[in-house]
Amino acid sequence: MIFAQIEPVAQPNPIAAFLPLILIFFIFYFLLIRPQHKKQKEHQNLLGELKKNDQIVTIGGIHGIIQDVKKDELVLKVDDEVKFLIDKTAVARIVK
Repeated sequence: MIFAQIEPVAQPNPIAAFLPLILIFFIFYFLLIRPQHKKQKEHQNLLGELKKNDQIVTIGGIHGIIQDVKKDELVLKVDDEVKFLIDKTAVARIVK
């Protein structure tokens, strides 16, 4: 009787199996997640630096001058007799 010798099958390295997933995670982190966090941090700094007489643009596209700064709100002067009370988070940018 002839017995066939069964060779042990080499198992692939588990790190090599997950290497593509790890690589994709790092690509997403450096191309998407990290820049978004940086942009969000810059926007939070911008909101913290708002002061009276700054010219701003809201996320809705309204241009105006800050008349009063409260904790979470701003009084925005749009025209001589037109003022809005807006949330600070509605500020898109400061016009220089």
